[in-house]
Amino acid sequence: MSFEVRPSRDLEEYGNAIFGIGQYFGAAADEERLQRFSKVLDVDRMHAAFDDGEIVGGGGAFTYDFSVPGGTLPCAGVTVVGVYPTHRRRGILRLLMDAQLRDVHERGEPIAALWASEETIYGRFGYGLAAWAGDAKIKKEWSAFAQPLERRGRVRFVTGEEGAELFPPVWEALRQQRPGVFSRSEDWWKLRTLRVPDEEKANPRRFVVIDLDGETQGYAIFRLHPGFEAGVSNARIEVVEAIASTPQATAELWRFLLDIDWTATVDVSLLPPDHPLFMLLANPRRIGYRMGDGLWMRLVDVAAALSGRAYVGDGAIVFDVRDAVCSWNEGRWKLEGGVAVRTDDAADIACDVNALGSAYLGAVSFAQLRDGLRVEELVDGAVERADAIFGWRPMPWCPEIF
Repeated sequence: MSFEVRPSRDLEEYGNAIFGIGQYFGAAADEERLQRFSKVLDVDRMHAAFDDGEIVGGGGAFTYDFSVPGGTLPCAGVTVVGVYPTHRRRGILRLLMDAQLRDVHERGEPIAALWASEETIYGRFGYGLAAWAGDAKIKKEWSAFAQPLERRGRVRFVTGEEGAELFPPVWEALRQQRPGVFSRSEDWWKLRTLRVPDEEKANPRRFVVIDLDGETQGYAIFRLHPGFEAGVSNARIEVVEAIASTPQATAELWRFLLDIDWTATVDVSLLPPDHPLFMLLANPRRIGYRMGDGLWMRLVDVAAALSGRAYVGDGAIVFDVRDAVCSWNEGRWKLEGGVAVRTDDAADIACDVNALGSAYLGAVSFAQLRDGLRVEELVDGAVERADAIFGWRPMPWCPEIF
């Protein structure tokens, strides 16, 4: 049995393709929702899989720029990938991913990124675990800072319309500071970040900014979930997003969130392991940080991807790359002076392309990959050299699942 995979041609095909993941996540494919979603994910970037003319799966990709160490690159933000349960285990996912990667390559996007709903799926398509993220629950009694904070600036509530003007520069500052952050379009801010969905209208998200030195240096989006037990409030704050452009603004923002009265806990997700909050708090052990995989990265064009980021060390390293999907990446690549080119030189390290994806943002070392049997060190000291070149701080952070 053969299946056809191609981009969606209209909103009906688009919706049926998205319903591949909707089959599992329960997303209703009504026209208003599809119209809204199509403004951030173009119809022709949603690939559909057909069985005898009927759509049985789909996979999409957002179009945006993505911060990498020392710069930014065009990136495909892979999303809403799913196959109908009637057609599982028939090779449809592989067809979708292959078609999507060819399309990404033709568009000139050297990298792709995704959040994996299931961590065992995407390695075989060349994606590597490239960033960590974790959840924390901060109880009121453990919310003290390690050092007294001399309060500065002003925290104030703003409307969504005001947030549309004030938040983007702070987000862009984060993109300049950390790898792993995607660019947000005006429609993304309006329709995803600042929009209050129907299910939240009884208890909508709230928006605040921190003004310091005459400018907005941070913002927070949060929801308050009230509750009482035995006459005592056990309400919790759900932090949707808390972003600041300076250390002082970060401290001020978190002090505000942790000090809101009549709350028992502050819950936050997607924190990177090097987030300033761990050093701000007097008792970081007490927040129950649970770390897991965050971003997964795919080098669609090895030469352009490796040449498109900055490095901290000198020297050269030759990779012998295996890529079962993107055949144009196969072979030996020499990285020297921040530029990757094909070479006939002997390889220092042999690996699948997913290992390069893991190391790409600087959060996963080649030593970890070697010890996890993901790379082969062909020359003594090559892994140490590679880590000296690729290492990067701060660590990557993507504050939103896309």
